[in-house]
Order: sequence, then C-alpha cells, then structure tokens
Amino acid sequence: MRKAIMTATVVAMAVLVTACNTVQGAGEDVSSAGKAVSNTAKDAKN
Repeated sequence: MRKAIMTATVVAMAVLVTACNTVQGAGEDVSSAGKAVSNTAKDAKN
C-alpha cells in the first residue's frame, strides 16, 4: 500500500512540474490571441 501511495505521489509531482510549463505556454498563447483581436479591432475601426 505504501509503495502505491509513493508511486502516486511521485507521478502527481511529475505532472504538476510539467503542468507549470504547459500553463505558462497557454498563458502566452492567450495573450498573443488577445493582442491579435485588439489589433484587428483597431484596424476595423480605421
């Protein structure tokens, strides 16, 4: 039972470390998309 808990803990920690990079990349993608929408709106206004 302890071995299963330790394995689950290690796997969860590995997923969390990987998710940090993924969330950062997703945040950059959302920011980029927001800038594109903003630029398109400015172009449409002119």
